[in-house]
Amino acid sequence: MISRNIVSVSVVSQGASVWVPDPEAVWVSAQLLQDYRPGDHHLYAILLFLNKEMEYPVLPPAGLPPLGNPDILEGENDLTALTFLHEPAVLHNLRVRFLDYSSIYTYCGIVLVALNPYEQLPIYGEEVIDAYSGQDMADMEPHIFSVAEEAYRTMIREEKNQSIIISGESGSGKTVSAKFTMRYFAVVGGASQQTSVEEKVLASNPIMEAIGNAKTTRNDNSSRFGKYIEIGFGRRGDIIGANMRTYLLEKSRVVFQAAQERNYHIFYQLCASRDLPELRTLKLDSAENFHYTNQGQDVHISGTDDVVELQRTRNAFTILGVQPDQQMEIFRILAAILHLGNINIQASGRGGDRSYIDVNDRSLAIFAKLLGVEGAQMAQWLCHRRLAVGGEMLVKPITGQQANEARDALAKHVYEQLFTWTVQRLNSSLKAQREQPKSFTGVLDIYGFETFDRNSFEQFCINYANEKLQQQFNRHVFQLEQEEYLREELPWNRIEFSDNQPCIVLIEGQLGLLDLLDEECRMPKGSDENWARKLYDQHLNHSPHFRKPRMSNSAFIIVHFADMVQYECDGFLDKNRDTVFEEPINILRASQSELVAELFQKESAGGSLPNSSIANGSVRSGKRAHREHKLTVGFQFRQSLQLLMDTLNSTTPHYVRCIKSNDLKKPFLFDPKRAVQQLRACGVLETIRISAAGYPSRWTYEEFYTRYRVLLHGSLSKDDMRCSCQSALPDLIPDPEQYCFGKTKVFFRAGQVAVLEKLRGDRLHAAGVLIQSWVRGWLQHRHYQRLRWATFILQRYIRGTLARRLAWSLRYTRAALIIQKTYRMLAVRQLYLTIREATIKIQAFIRGTQARRIYRQMLTERAVVFLQARVRGWLARCSFRRVRAAVLLMQCCVRRRAARKELLRLRAEARSVEKYRELNKGMEVKLMQLQLRADQQVKASVFSWDVHNSVIPLLRLTMWTECFSVADVRAEGVLSLPPGLAARVLFLCVRQADCSGDQTRVKGLCSATVSAIKTTLKKHGNDLDVTAVWLKNAYLLKDFLHQHSPRQVTHLNDSVRALSDLCIQAYQQLLSISESRLQPIIVPAMLESETIPGLAGSSVKLSSGRKRAGSDPRPTASTEGATMSAVLRELSALHTALSRQDLPSALQEQAFHQLMYLLAASTLNSLLLRKDMCCWNRGLQIRYNVSLLEEWLRSRSLQTGGAVTALEPLIQAAQLLQMSKKTEADGQAMVQACNELSNQQVVKILSLYTPQSDLEERVTLNFIRIVQVRGRSEGQPPQLLMDVRRVFPVTFPYLPPPQASAAQLEIPESLKISFLRRV
Repeated sequence: MISRNIVSVSVVSQGASVWVPDPEAVWVSAQLLQDYRPGDHHLYAILLFLNKEMEYPVLPPAGLPPLGNPDILEGENDLTALTFLHEPAVLHNLRVRFLDYSSIYTYCGIVLVALNPYEQLPIYGEEVIDAYSGQDMADMEPHIFSVAEEAYRTMIREEKNQSIIISGESGSGKTVSAKFTMRYFAVVGGASQQTSVEEKVLASNPIMEAIGNAKTTRNDNSSRFGKYIEIGFGRRGDIIGANMRTYLLEKSRVVFQAAQERNYHIFYQLCASRDLPELRTLKLDSAENFHYTNQGQDVHISGTDDVVELQRTRNAFTILGVQPDQQMEIFRILAAILHLGNINIQASGRGGDRSYIDVNDRSLAIFAKLLGVEGAQMAQWLCHRRLAVGGEMLVKPITGQQANEARDALAKHVYEQLFTWTVQRLNSSLKAQREQPKSFTGVLDIYGFETFDRNSFEQFCINYANEKLQQQFNRHVFQLEQEEYLREELPWNRIEFSDNQPCIVLIEGQLGLLDLLDEECRMPKGSDENWARKLYDQHLNHSPHFRKPRMSNSAFIIVHFADMVQYECDGFLDKNRDTVFEEPINILRASQSELVAELFQKESAGGSLPNSSIANGSVRSGKRAHREHKLTVGFQFRQSLQLLMDTLNSTTPHYVRCIKSNDLKKPFLFDPKRAVQQLRACGVLETIRISAAGYPSRWTYEEFYTRYRVLLHGSLSKDDMRCSCQSALPDLIPDPEQYCFGKTKVFFRAGQVAVLEKLRGDRLHAAGVLIQSWVRGWLQHRHYQRLRWATFILQRYIRGTLARRLAWSLRYTRAALIIQKTYRMLAVRQLYLTIREATIKIQAFIRGTQARRIYRQMLTERAVVFLQARVRGWLARCSFRRVRAAVLLMQCCVRRRAARKELLRLRAEARSVEKYRELNKGMEVKLMQLQLRADQQVKASVFSWDVHNSVIPLLRLTMWTECFSVADVRAEGVLSLPPGLAARVLFLCVRQADCSGDQTRVKGLCSATVSAIKTTLKKHGNDLDVTAVWLKNAYLLKDFLHQHSPRQVTHLNDSVRALSDLCIQAYQQLLSISESRLQPIIVPAMLESETIPGLAGSSVKLSSGRKRAGSDPRPTASTEGATMSAVLRELSALHTALSRQDLPSALQEQAFHQLMYLLAASTLNSLLLRKDMCCWNRGLQIRYNVSLLEEWLRSRSLQTGGAVTALEPLIQAAQLLQMSKKTEADGQAMVQACNELSNQQVVKILSLYTPQSDLEERVTLNFIRIVQVRGRSEGQPPQLLMDVRRVFPVTFPYLPPPQASAAQLEIPESLKISFLRRV
C-alpha cells in the first residue's frame, strides 16, 4: 500500500473526516471526536455508516489515519486532482463515480481507469465519437474515446508514433476497450483507398475473437493471447494499413478445459452450424460429443448464438479477402482437430507398455480424410516413435498415456500453426498497398497480472510481461512528472519510485530463471526437480525477490511488483520445450490439402523468430540434434517481448487500466477488495504515489486568486495575480517546502490544499459570525423601533376613537333636522311631478297623430316618382344597346380584314430565308442545314404547308436552347440574373419541342439540363449563392414540367423525377456548406463564449481544474470570432442566399429546422460530456445564446416549421442548470419541465453539475435518485447523446408557376441571346 501523505497536524481536528481499515469494505469513513495533539497514542472517532465509536491507534508504521477529501472533490474525474492522495481516497472516488454517477471511466493522471459495468451502456455511438472528435481530453468527461482522440491528435500534430496500452485481468474489459479504440480510429480516420481499410481493421476483431478467445470462469469472452495492432495512417491522417503481432497463445486450452470453461469459440461455432449444407462434409456432431470441447461440461454461453457468431466470422473473412474455398480449408483443419481428440488409443502388451489404434476407428478415418493424409500412417506414428541407436534407426512402441500426450501435442501444434497462418493472412490483407504509413498508433491488448491457486508456466510468462510493462510505465510516469516541473521552471529533487529492475533481472538476467530453464531443457535427462534445485542454489538468499515455500521442494515464490506469487515447477520443462515428434509432421507435410501442406512446409526444427506470433518450440526427430531446443517458448517470448518494449519505448504511450468491478459478473456491483487488489497490480496506486511524492495539487494563479482571495490581505490587484499570490502565500503556509511557484501555476505538497481550505473556512466562519452579530443587533434595534411606533399608534387610535364619538353625536342631531326638511320637500315635489307628467303625455299623443298623417302623404309621393324614373331608364338603355351592337359589328369587320392582310405578310416573311439571315447573323450555315432538313420533312409530309410553319419555330428554339445552355452554365455573372430565368427559358424550349412532337429532343434537352446543373453544383460545392441559384432553377423547372405534363404528356415524368432528385441534392449541398461552416464554432460560441457582460467575472471555480498530469499542453486553436455573432452571420448568409432566389418560405423553414437541430444537438452533447460547463451561470449564458437564435428566427419569420422546437432540448438543459435542486417537489417540477430530455440526460447533467461559487451547492445523490425514479419512462430510448447526423426529410411544396412567355423574359444583354424574343 502507498505511504501516508504528510499533512499539517492542524487539519487532524475534531470533526475531520478520516479513513480507517475494515476487513470487508477495505476502508470505511469515520469522523474524529477530538483534536489530535502530538504525543497522543489514540484517536477517537465515530464510524459514520454504523454510528459506532471506535479507537484508532496512532503508532508506527500506521501513524495518523488517512484524511478524507473535501466534499467538493467527491466524484472528481481525475484522481490526481484530489487533495489527499492515498488508497482509500482513490477507492472511494471510483466507487462514487461507478455506483452513484454510473461513470465507468476515471482519469488517474495519464492513466484511464475503466471499470467493467457488465452491462451495455449507450455511450459508444457515432454521436459520442463526433462529440469527442477534436476536443481536448481535459475538457471532456473521461472516456476511452478521449484517450484515442488524444493519441490520434498527438500523432497528427507531432508526427510521432503512439501506443495505447490496455491491460487488466481476464474479464476486466480489455478486448472491448481495444475494439472501441479501433472503432474510433476507423470512424475518425476514414480510409483513402477504395478497399475500405478501416472496415478490414474492424473485421479482424471477429476472426481473432473466434480463434483466440474462450469462455473462462472469469469472463465469457476472454482473450487467451496478447496482441499488438499497429494502425498505419497516411499523410492526411487516414487509415491506410494495419499490422498485428500476437503473443503467447494458450495452446493447452485446445486439449484441456477446466470446469465451467470452454475451448476456443470457433469449435463451438462450427458444431452449432453443422447442419449447414456446406459444413456437412465436416462430419461434425454436437460439442458435447467431442473430447476437446466437453471437458468443461458447459458448452453454451448465455446470450450468445454460436450460429450467428460463425456467420459474423465468415463475413469478416470475406471482407479481408479470404475466399470461401479457403475458408472451408480452415474449417476442415479445425474439424479435423476435434476428430483427432476423439481417436480411441488403446493399451496393449504386458503391463500396457504398448498402444494401438483400430484401423476402423471412425474419428481417425474422418481426420485423415479432412486433412488429406493416410490414416494408417498417422495411426502408426501416433503409437510409435523412432530412435537412433548406434547409428541405426529403431521404431519403439509407446504406452497409451504417451500416445495420448503425442496426440494432444499434435493437436496443439496444428492449431498453433493455423493461428499463426491466420494472423499472417490478416496482416497481408491489412498491409498498406499504395504508400507507406507516415505514422502509426498501436493498440496493445495484453493480459494483466495473474495469480491463481496453482500457477504454472503460462502465469510465469504473463507476470514477466507485466513486470516489463510496469517498469516502462513507472519510468514514463516519472519522466512526465519531471517534465511538468521543468516546464514550470521549478526547483525539484529527484523523486524516488519503486523500480522493479531487480525482479526483471532475476527472471531474464544472466543465470536467471529463464536461462536456467533453457539450460535444463538442453540436458538429456533434464527434469523439473533438477531445475528447481538449481533455482534454490543460485537465487535463494541472494535475491530479495526469490523465495522458497516452506512445505514444498518443487515450487518457488517471486515477489512481483503487485504481489507474491508461488509457481509450481511441474510441467515447466515440457511447456518450455513444446515438443512435437517429426513423423506426424512429415505426414502432414505430404498432405493433399494445399493449406495443410503450406502450414508445415516451411517449418524447421530450429527456425527463426516469427514476426506475427510466438512459434512453437521444437519438432523432435528420431536423431537428437543439438539444435533440437534452440528456440524454446521462453526464449521466443523473451525476444518478442523485448521487441514489443522497443516498439513501445519508441512511441508516446497512453495507458488504459481495466478493472473488474466484481467476480459475479453482475451489473454495477462494486467489490472493494477485488478493486484494491487490481489497483495495486495495475500500477494506478504507483502513479498516485509518484504524484504525491512531488506536488500533486496544482492551481493556476487565476484559480488560486479566485478561490482564496478572502485570505489575501493588503492591496490586491487582479491584473497581477501572480504577485498577489506570491506575496500572500508565505503568511498562510509558513513552511516554504510545502509549496512552489511556477510560471503559470502554484504547486502544493499533499495536504496543503486542505490547510488552505481550513483557513478559508475559518475566515469565512469568522466573517459569518461577525455578520450574524451585526444582523442580530440590527434586528433587535428594528424590533424596539417597531414596539415604540406601535405604542404611538395605539395612543393615536384611542384618542381618535373618543373624538369620533363626539363627532357622531353632533352629526346625528344635525342629520335628524335635515331628514325632516328633506321629507317634507319630497312630498310637495312628488305632487308637482305627477301633474307635469300627465300634461306632457297628452301633448305627445296629439303631436304624434299629426306627424304620422304627414309621413304617409310623403311616402305616396316618393313611390310615384320612383316608378316614373325606372320606366324612363329602361327605355333609354334599350336604345343604347341597339346602337352599340351595330358599332361593334362594324369594328370587327374592319379589324378582320386588317388581320388577314397582316397574316399574309407574316407568312411571306416566314418563307423568306434571307430575312431569317438578317435577324440571326453568324448562324447562316447552321440555319441552312436545319432548313434543308425541314424542307425534306415538308416534302415527306402530306400537310406540307402546316408542317413548314411549325418547323421554323422549332429550329429557332433549338438554337435558343443551345445558346442559352452555353451561357447559363457559367458561374460568372450567374448571381446577377433574375431568379429562375434559366428555368423559364429552358421550359419554353422544352414546351416548344414537346408541342412539335419531338420527344427525343425533349428527353435529350432535359437530360442535358440535369447534367449541366449537376456539373455546376459539383464545381461550386462550397458556394452558397451559386448552389441557391441552381436550387431555384431546378425547383422552378420541376414545377413548370409538373404543371405542363399532367394536361398534355406523360413522358416527362422521368424528367420531373430527375429534377426532384436534383433539388434534393442541391438542398443537401446547401445544408452541408452551412453545417461545415458552423460545426467548428458551435461549441465555442454556444458554450464557451461570454456574451453576457459581467457574467464571467462572477464565476468562482472551486475545483482545481488541473490538466492531466504530465500531458503536453495542446496548442489551442484560435477561437477569435467563435461567438454568437459568427453563428448568426453564417445563418444570415444562408438566409440571404435563399431569399435572394425567392425560394418558398416553407423550404427555408425546413432548412433552418435542420440547422437549429444541429446547433442544439452539438451543444447539448458537449454539455453532457463537460463537467466544467454544468453550472448555474453557464446555464444562464446558454439560455441567453438560445434567445439570440430565437430572436433571429422571429425577425425573419422562421419561427414556425420546427426551428424553435428543435432548440427545446437545449433550452430545457439550460433551465435544468438554473432550477432549484433540493426538495422532492423540485425534482417533480424538474421532470415535468424537462419533458424533451431523456431521463439519462437529466441524471447526467445533475451528476456533472459543479458549483461555481459559494452560493451554490452540489446536487445530492438522494435528489438524483428522486429524479431518476420519477423520470423513468418505458418509451424513452436509452441513448444518452443526440444524433447529430440525423437528417430530417425535406418536402418541396408545389406552387403552380405563372404562365411563361418569351416576351415577358428579362434577358440581360451580356448573354447575347436577345434574338430569342422574336420567336
